[in-house]
Amino acid sequence: MLKYLAKRGITYVVMIFLTTSAGYFLAVSSLKPALLEQERIPRPTPEQVADSMRLKGLDPDLSPWERYVDWLTAIVTRWDWGRSPNGAYINAEFGDRVWISTRLFLASIVLTLVIGVALGVYSAARQYKFQDRVITSYSYLAHIVPAPIAYFLVQLGAININESVGERIFYVTGISTPGVEPGWPQFVDMLAHYVVPTVAITLVGWGAYQIAQRQYLLDNVNADFVRTARAKGLSRNQAIARHALRVSFIPVAQSIAFTIPAIFAGGFFAEKIFAWPGVGSWSIDAISLQDVNAATATLAYGSVIFAIGAVLADFATTLVDPRVRVQ
Repeated sequence: MLKYLAKRGITYVVMIFLTTSAGYFLAVSSLKPALLEQERIPRPTPEQVADSMRLKGLDPDLSPWERYVDWLTAIVTRWDWGRSPNGAYINAEFGDRVWISTRLFLASIVLTLVIGVALGVYSAARQYKFQDRVITSYSYLAHIVPAPIAYFLVQLGAININESVGERIFYVTGISTPGVEPGWPQFVDMLAHYVVPTVAITLVGWGAYQIAQRQYLLDNVNADFVRTARAKGLSRNQAIARHALRVSFIPVAQSIAFTIPAIFAGGFFAEKIFAWPGVGSWSIDAISLQDVNAATATLAYGSVIFAIGAVLADFATTLVDPRVRVQ
């Protein structure tokens, strides 16, 4: 197992390094923070702009390769990801925001997987019945509606509930209320701010799992091994639960590698709509502010998330598929 983890770890480290390096060259070639600096009022002189960029490690007079070597050396020797054009340190900015994004998406990912698979099994067991048609129709609708619009609709629904009740039950923006006392009141306030964005991301995300789990399970319901189990005395539900479900979950488990990064990517819109200052909203702002180092840091973060998802998918496949063994 340790040998397997080492091999996989080396593979993903190389992948992260290559994608991050390519992303840096692309960012340094297309983003020009010095041009944005020249638009300030009062307008600085070209010499002042050049000096400011040089002090922040963003010297525009250096070639992309020279800037890359300086940037990579700082990361390897000091784990310093550089500075933004406004002078902020990437390490500090990223550290604050990554915890916010993780808190938001972790619960959504777990709920998406559990609810999607459970509803997929439930609808497959009731194929073409009213419950199956309602659940599956919603899942297809969730695919059609763009995620930002779905998040906005959930936000409007929470606002309407607050107005109907006459008091604020759901918080639709922000991560906390200023001035709340530490301890239990602060914890309750945090949960209240979690509810709406978590529900929004989950409602959009579990549809894909429901459709996939339902289809794969229906493909195995009438398989030979299921009929053999029923011939030995198991009921239909027992045969499905003990045999068909495990086989049908294999491709769903393998899709975890792609679903976790997808939820994080889609959550970028959620952070903007619900005003959560996480990595997603920060990465969008980095592009508009011509921030080379922040854009590269978020790309590296996305690569790490994909690698984590791929490792989790490998382990999930190993657990549910007895034909697979980690060598």
